[in-house]
Amino acid sequence: MRSDMMSGRKKGVISKASPHTIKKFELIEEYIKSWAQKLLLTESCNGLIFIDCMCNSGVYTDDAGQLVKGTAVRVSEALREASRSYTEKNIHIYLNDKDKARVDELKKHLPQDERNFKIVTSCSDAHELLRTIGPQLYGTGHLHYFLLYDPYDATIDWEALLPFFRNWGEVMINHMVSDPVRAITSAKKKTTKAKYENTYLEDFEKLVPYGSDKKAYEARVEEIINSLKGARRYYVSAFPFYNTQNSLVYNLIHCTSNKEGFKLYKKSAWKVFGAQSSTKHSVENRQLSFNLFGEITEEEDESCLHVIDIAKYLQRCLKGRKQVPLDEMWELLDNHPIFPSEGFRNDIKSDLTGFFDAKIEQIVNPDTGKKETVISFSS
Repeated sequence: MRSDMMSGRKKGVISKASPHTIKKFELIEEYIKSWAQKLLLTESCNGLIFIDCMCNSGVYTDDAGQLVKGTAVRVSEALREASRSYTEKNIHIYLNDKDKARVDELKKHLPQDERNFKIVTSCSDAHELLRTIGPQLYGTGHLHYFLLYDPYDATIDWEALLPFFRNWGEVMINHMVSDPVRAITSAKKKTTKAKYENTYLEDFEKLVPYGSDKKAYEARVEEIINSLKGARRYYVSAFPFYNTQNSLVYNLIHCTSNKEGFKLYKKSAWKVFGAQSSTKHSVENRQLSFNLFGEITEEEDESCLHVIDIAKYLQRCLKGRKQVPLDEMWELLDNHPIFPSEGFRNDIKSDLTGFFDAKIEQIVNPDTGKKETVISFSS
């Protein structure tokens, strides 16, 4: 009897993770490993702070009932390893959940503190925590933080996030776009309407016409981020997560004023998704057809792009150009909100030469006298 009660209680503490949620854990872990390496190698970086203000119990069960590590545990283990390689730099991790039972479970799975590696767990309202930490960031300098903001529904408290957008760090927001798409037109309760108003900073009446238009909610969130970031150049990249029925569940939005972080997040996402731009089940070798001008005209699926779509974009941008330095081509991808400029270069070049008749050659640059690789695009 007692063991049944215990397992029942445990079940309530440990949530089930869908395949797309496990992919989210993998993406954040992949990104944080690269992010930490890049920053810790930088002389001006004194240390890292990772904040997960809605961390749950740290472990989950998958569809087969197996225990799976969540973001908090994966990141803690990755950053503990990083702290051992960079012993002169300090790493602090703040993990919070409002449910005490979940925080108690989480503690069982975390690595131990070390001299330059500390984990602080807390059990409080996420937004109260952010309102405490946020103002302390002003003027800290040389400390690089990463805030993971992963609410259980469509709630986003922009006021609590504001200091994190204004300082030298990165913010990742899970925008649960499926929530308003499903529920906004039937919302009756005052509290529900207020939730949507606060998340999209718009009167409810103005949100109702959005209906089930995913793009409208996505555009509104990016608009808000853009207004909060201050005067700096800012990079925002959002990747969609689909469930096994190919329905959109949420977007994982990465916000940074560092172009290297932006490039790294795109590379990490495409790597974790298996050389595509989302978790959607989508066939790469879609029917390719040619129009009268010999151009590939097949419609791309914007919700799940593949390497061929990157090649197609480059062909469109650089059509007819001769002897373009490869660096110029990669720079186009550096600035693209979804396409990675690193990690898939050989595949991109192969698609450009194989499908679009591009020619890659080595020339001697007349200005520098040095050899360089260039690419010529068909007209």
